[in-house]
Amino acid sequence: QVQLVESGGGLVQAGGSLRLSCAASGRTFSSYAMGWFRQAPGKERKFVAAISWSGGVTYYADSVKGRFTIARDNAKNTVYLQMNSLKPEDTAVYSCAADPRGAFYSSSYNPLDYEYHYWGQGTQVTVSS
Repeated sequence: QVQLVESGGGLVQAGGSLRLSCAASGRTFSSYAMGWFRQAPGKERKFVAAISWSGGVTYYADSVKGRFTIARDNAKNTVYLQMNSLKPEDTAVYSCAADPRGAFYSSSYNPLDYEYHYWGQGTQVTVSS
């Protein structure tokens, strides 16, 4: 069983930055593809960003492209989401997720097709105007 724990959320003014972390348990983290999702109140959960098991492939939702960066440190079993130029519409609960079959995918595999089996509880990000 994989456990994912997010941290780093908080309250920030528009234009500010936050870095979210997602710490994973288990010795096979380096083989997982990872993703970040967010859910605003009353809305459905939406994809934010994904990263391949090696970190060589990343993918972003259009709404965050150029402002957010996903990265991972396999030695620390952690994936990060650096969020810059935050906007009020970025306010949401942010969750990380793991696809344990990540190492089986080629570099050309579409990150939107990752299938996430494990989810964290989420961390709140609030951006004030």
